[in-house]
Amino acid sequence: MPTSELHDTTAVILAGGLGTRLKSVVPDRQKVVAPVAGRPFIFQLLTQLDDAGVRKVVLCTGYQADQVAITLGKAYRDIRLEYSAEPSPLGTAGALRNALPLLDSDPVLVLNGDSYCEVDLPDLFKIHQGPATLVVREVEDTTQSGRVDFDESGKIISFIEKGAISGPGWINAGIYLLGRDLLKSIPAGGAVSLERDIFPTRIGYGLRAFRTRGRFLDIGTPDSYSRAQKVFI
Repeated sequence: MPTSELHDTTAVILAGGLGTRLKSVVPDRQKVVAPVAGRPFIFQLLTQLDDAGVRKVVLCTGYQADQVAITLGKAYRDIRLEYSAEPSPLGTAGALRNALPLLDSDPVLVLNGDSYCEVDLPDLFKIHQGPATLVVREVEDTTQSGRVDFDESGKIISFIEKGAISGPGWINAGIYLLGRDLLKSIPAGGAVSLERDIFPTRIGYGLRAFRTRGRFLDIGTPDSYSRAQKVFI
């Protein structure tokens, strides 16, 4: 069910990546608008947000920014869309810092534009506290994604690089609730990564994990892009 918290929350979709790994199958499009089951992939994320009650979404764009804006326009269903274009590649955290003047809620809901994860967003808000809450999803093998380790209370205790450990575990699902103070602390004007530069430095300062067992997929590689076609049909 939609909640008042989500209705008043600004959501951000990170949609500026180069999509280098996907160029062999999607050579001419920004990957977030690549067709999946007959329509741009980003529509799946916007539908998820609209169903949850979100009414404002900021698109952080970079590579082929005009293509994203032309595809989406100024609204999707009941969501108002705004755009924050990067003057140069800024990374996931740098893009958020660049968009800060448009982000008028605390916390801000952030989604990676090239992945989809089913999650109970109202429940995510209920448990959120501290600077950041990351949605995590259990998978059979964390080799390709890296691993997020946390204790019984949900407090994150470590991030392990992809390729370092194989076998089952929890991965970063690409959905976050981020407090405004954290966003303001991101250095402005340069390329900064949430995953490499920001989250690891917040371990021990209230970084939390929220577990989901909903469907998870990304479209970042030709194989995963092909699987996504079947999922959304």
